[in-house]
Amino acid sequence: MSESIQEDLGRLLLVDDDAVFNRVLARALAARGFAVDSAISLDEALALLGRPAEESPDYAVVDLNLAGSSGLKLIGALRAANDACRILMLTGYASISTAVDAIKLGASQYLAKPVDTDTIVKALLDESGPNDGATPDQTLSVSRLEWEHIQRVLAEHAGNISATARALKMHRRTLQRKLSKRPSKD
Repeated sequence: MSESIQEDLGRLLLVDDDAVFNRVLARALAARGFAVDSAISLDEALALLGRPAEESPDYAVVDLNLAGSSGLKLIGALRAANDACRILMLTGYASISTAVDAIKLGASQYLAKPVDTDTIVKALLDESGPNDGATPDQTLSVSRLEWEHIQRVLAEHAGNISATARALKMHRRTLQRKLSKRPSKD
């Protein structure tokens, strides 16, 4: 397998708390022409963004869940470092509410893991907008709609389980049990 290095596509900041995934993706993106800086925590990413303006990223790939912190917190700092930065949010637990939040805050794209490197590169370089304006062919199941609603209310209450349970008129333990389950695929 021979990977040829393409033209210089610009600086890219990769932020993912999974060290192995971070290292493998950084290597693959570098092979495709990006100058990659990587971080495995929110603090490490913020430190990288504190460098001089000429070292600010043109692109960013940010995991939504960074060891308990939200990758959404980085969007503002990325925009402050370079307003033209194209930001791609990655997540293993995609939900409509987090996708909407990411796009409203300034992310350019939002993709669910697992995703291959070519899809990431295409999303970063594609200027057409979030996820090509594609709409789902099928409606969501009741269990998926419930998951989406819980995620939206949880986001509205800044991740506070007790406040979210009160807003949903649900016992806190019931909410914790629902949150510990993976969302349904449909």
